[in-house]
Amino acid sequence: MLSEDVARFMTDPALPPWAMGPIVAAMVEIGEARGLVPGSTAAADRPECRLLPMGEDGAIGIIEYVIAERADPPQVIVTRILLY
Repeated sequence: MLSEDVARFMTDPALPPWAMGPIVAAMVEIGEARGLVPGSTAAADRPECRLLPMGEDGAIGIIEYVIAERADPPQVIVTRILLY
């Protein structure tokens, strides 16, 4: 699931074409792993908030997301995408 900000970001014509593939690949990986992607990091005080680096050593950017386990059904919400 995408936050409203991320949905706007993804449909912005200014989004660089090179970024679409890595973003979609990361989102697929997040969805398939139900948020528990190897290489993602969690906040110590809020383990449901996670960051996933994109590209080698995060060279492309990061995807921030929240695992909403208590939702019915449980959801993963992409809250922000930062490109470098």
